[in-house]
Amino acid sequence: MRQRRRIPRLIGSLLLLAVAAAAGGEASAAGKPARKAAPAPGPAAGAAAEPEVRPLGRIIPVPASVTPEGEPYTLTRTTRIGVDQKSREVGRYLAGLLRPSTGFPLPVVDERAAQSGIRLRVSPGETALGAEGYRLRSEPGGITLTAREPAGLFRGVQTLRQQLPAAVERRTVQPGPWKIAGGTVTDTPRYAYRGAMLDVSRHFFTVDEVKRYIDQLALYKINTLHLHLTDDQGWRIAVDSWPRLTTYGGSTEVGGGPGGYYTKEEYQEIVRYAASRHQEVIPEIDMPGHTNAALASYAELNCDGVAPPLYTGIKVGFSSLCVPKPVTYDFVDDVIREIAALTPGRYLHIGGDEAHSTSHADYAAFMERVQPVVAKYGKTVVGWHQLTGATPAEGALVQYWGLDRTPAAEKEKVAAAARNGTGLILSPADRVYLDMKYTKDTPLGLAWAGYVEVRRSYDWDPAAYLPGAPADAVRGVEAPLWTETLETPAHLDVMAFPRLPGVAELGWSPAATHDWETYKVRLAEQAPRFDALGIGYHRSPQVPWPAGGSGE
Repeated sequence: MRQRRRIPRLIGSLLLLAVAAAAGGEASAAGKPARKAAPAPGPAAGAAAEPEVRPLGRIIPVPASVTPEGEPYTLTRTTRIGVDQKSREVGRYLAGLLRPSTGFPLPVVDERAAQSGIRLRVSPGETALGAEGYRLRSEPGGITLTAREPAGLFRGVQTLRQQLPAAVERRTVQPGPWKIAGGTVTDTPRYAYRGAMLDVSRHFFTVDEVKRYIDQLALYKINTLHLHLTDDQGWRIAVDSWPRLTTYGGSTEVGGGPGGYYTKEEYQEIVRYAASRHQEVIPEIDMPGHTNAALASYAELNCDGVAPPLYTGIKVGFSSLCVPKPVTYDFVDDVIREIAALTPGRYLHIGGDEAHSTSHADYAAFMERVQPVVAKYGKTVVGWHQLTGATPAEGALVQYWGLDRTPAAEKEKVAAAARNGTGLILSPADRVYLDMKYTKDTPLGLAWAGYVEVRRSYDWDPAAYLPGAPADAVRGVEAPLWTETLETPAHLDVMAFPRLPGVAELGWSPAATHDWETYKVRLAEQAPRFDALGIGYHRSPQVPWPAGGSGE
């Protein structure tokens, strides 16, 4: 099997990590954070009791419109899930969520046979709901979930799910009762693009580990998974025309581990799984910088014809494809052609950041030649905001990752591109980079952008963030999770949670609902759900968490 698994490190390293873990997860003597397995779901001793009926709309992201009314609906052993032809897959997904914890059979039947159950309806005439909006009506006689598109039904299912007690997430039968507050939720997203990025290049994550993250994103109505597939430390996607990219370039990772890569079939499995959760995958092939794994694999991609050694550190900005060489563009064409063919989504991310070893003239020339290749294979360019130092292609999106303290001239360059029609994805590093430490005492993560506590990650407005950029140029937000220091799903958990739900709310909920004081209460109420899902989250002191729980 070409997908590599992590193998044990030297015995001495394991002993150091074991000692560190016993000391509460502090860094090992070698300076690396201790590895932890993802915690198994289980009851949290001492956790605060949840209300029997959660107030309607007290979820994350907060809905656009909530009208509480009447008595709750109670899920019982006789409940059926009624579907039409277009809602059948979402109905099966919902049944799969609810059956293990309730112990109820919950058959998925024709809608007409579920008059007193949960009815899922796709109604093309509901134009006001858009592509992802939904309306949920709960009353004692049943629940009706209506959307214009199946994606909207899927988002509505996440609302229904969060309205139920957190124990619904467990994979063993729980006592209930299973009540959903009465009333109507009518909900549409603020932004069409609500993303999360996972770096599988610095440390490799298996197909199943990526699927786990996809499921976590789904709960909070994230609709885009950006996969950072290539970097200096590893090339993670098979390219038939350049096979050494993975067999050699993918053979390591930060710290010297075994690395790994996805076969084309495995990558397509990720894409299909994301699609089943109504998420679009955006593959990123970072260039012309962040390319040491490729340069090490093929000497001809280097200007001097000499392949550098594989790299397992975390420095940036030292590598570059050779812009003047014709073979560089043969390489780029082959890679983009093969990746585009595997990716049904609209976008292909070409990176473009931290190309410090590429002159400005070479950078501009490279992007002028590469962007049309993306269009040639039917995709739209996405690039980090340094792409605005060249000329973004028509229709391109640029992803801003600067800081509050980024020089005004750099911000203005991005804003000028936005005024000229380039769309913006906002990922300010000192707000939503999930790998930034919460505080100086956080054992995992980096701090080059500063410390990012939970309130800071939530308390900003995407529409007003970048001076001079039109509000309607903002297509949405994305929370990147870089993995220089993150090696396991448990590491991902503690850095993504509880910040990820807040970024999801920024992308989904109306600006008028944005309020830290009420949000932090709703966030605290997610703790039993994190516990039930086996998510070992960071118990930030800024959040009034219930007693007990399995957070960090």
